[in-house]
Amino acid sequence: MGSVAALRRVKNAIAVARAVLEHTEHTLLVGDQATAFAIAMGFTNESLTSDWSRESHLKWRQNNCQPNYWRAVTPDPQKSCGPYKPLSLKKKSSDHLQQRRTHLVDRTHHDTIGAVAIDAQGRIASGTSTNGATHKIPGRVGDSPIVGAGSYCDQEVGGAAATGDGDVILRYLVSYQAVENMRRGMAPEAAAKEVLGRIPAKFPTAQIGLVVVSAKTGAYAASCLNIVGGFPYVVGVAPGGVQNKTAKCIG
Repeated sequence: MGSVAALRRVKNAIAVARAVLEHTEHTLLVGDQATAFAIAMGFTNESLTSDWSRESHLKWRQNNCQPNYWRAVTPDPQKSCGPYKPLSLKKKSSDHLQQRRTHLVDRTHHDTIGAVAIDAQGRIASGTSTNGATHKIPGRVGDSPIVGAGSYCDQEVGGAAATGDGDVILRYLVSYQAVENMRRGMAPEAAAKEVLGRIPAKFPTAQIGLVVVSAKTGAYAASCLNIVGGFPYVVGVAPGGVQNKTAKCIG
């Protein structure tokens, strides 16, 4: 395995992650050091700012930085861009302490690409790449680079890849658990539904999509939570081309 997080100024993050796998004994590199590694491996150091991203950020600032992921801070993060300071214990209200997660992350607020593949020799691999949740706090790392959360595979069992609310995916390690469910004998669809079914009790509004593939049979399935219209995914089977599919959500 290989991964990078908080990678700056390098466009092809998953290729840098593969370089970590192939050219180091490590698993995860982060931040400026990950960028330095990428440059040493021949990747281009370039600005990734676009007219769209610049305009989007300006509009967000003009809207008092709404939405954002801060809580239990002052000034009120629902009305101000900060800078923030933590509320003292005496000033923290039960509303702050008991605040539940809402639709900060939905299908319009992140850009994860995940894949599970089996080659002609039966070797299985999985991977994810993302720019992260929109308006996240700088330094935040989501599920994509964390093996077992964003994606996971085991040559003897199968693989899985997830997308959606990465902070919730991290809490449940959904990709790892889906593969472990197959190890216990579940088919891909049952494996996906079982792990996603654990989540609504604690995070009823979380939006998550999950694809699962069996290494033994090549069978695959997808499932999801709270995605209106279902979870769209793509299946490519050589030499038959690409099929667009939509999984029904269990919640």
